[in-house]
Amino acid sequence: MSLRPLCVILTLAISLLVLVIPVMAEIDGSSSVKVIYQTTFSSDPRWETNSPSSDFWDPSTGMYNFTITPGRNNYAYTTMGNMGCPFTFEYDINLNRIDEDAVFRFGLTGAEMDFNKGPNVITMFSNGKHKNIMSLHVVTVGSKQMEVNSQSDDELTSGTIAYKGPSVRFELNKTYHVVASCEGETNMITMRVSDKKTGKEIWSYFIKTIENIRNMNRIYLGSIGDYRSDNIFVSGSIDNVRLTQPGPAITPT
Repeated sequence: MSLRPLCVILTLAISLLVLVIPVMAEIDGSSSVKVIYQTTFSSDPRWETNSPSSDFWDPSTGMYNFTITPGRNNYAYTTMGNMGCPFTFEYDINLNRIDEDAVFRFGLTGAEMDFNKGPNVITMFSNGKHKNIMSLHVVTVGSKQMEVNSQSDDELTSGTIAYKGPSVRFELNKTYHVVASCEGETNMITMRVSDKKTGKEIWSYFIKTIENIRNMNRIYLGSIGDYRSDNIFVSGSIDNVRLTQPGPAITPT
């Protein structure tokens, strides 16, 4: 064989190898998780809601809009099979309004969808006695209720498990990426909030439970269980909702 054809063959082989390596890396990277649920809202997710004028898919933005007020007990949810730790739940959020005492709640729960009743793992953005703080709220199957937030040393809310770092507050009209994860062996549930634009983490903290979190079957946002005034509102949009567990890369169709 002449030298020129040999060079051509080697060049083609190297080119093919360069093309294949990224694909293999992507497959290997995804093989450690199985996707329980995901939506980018590029199409209607067809979530169940009792308030379609307040909670709805917006095709013009490719996001899911919400307006939540306590007294109306409005909700939006999608179902899944019973699950518990370990898991990773994540989404993007942009709040454009949050009245005094208003609370945004979004997370995993049982069929009752009442944030006071277990089981649930709820992420929250609120504007109560501590202005514009983020919180992680957990209720076990055995009704053990725990909550931590981004207000420094808020023992009135959290007791001895209160966050001790500097207070961190969210801003309106800014997009955040939120991750709530649970480690199966330790029952440690962690909430992380990052600036979506920069990727910089602005706050994270955890709750550790003795009892395993299990039997959650809905991804839910709303105000069930909050019976305060119906004249306070929180509104905005969510995007890129994803729930995964460790395991084979099986993505639901």
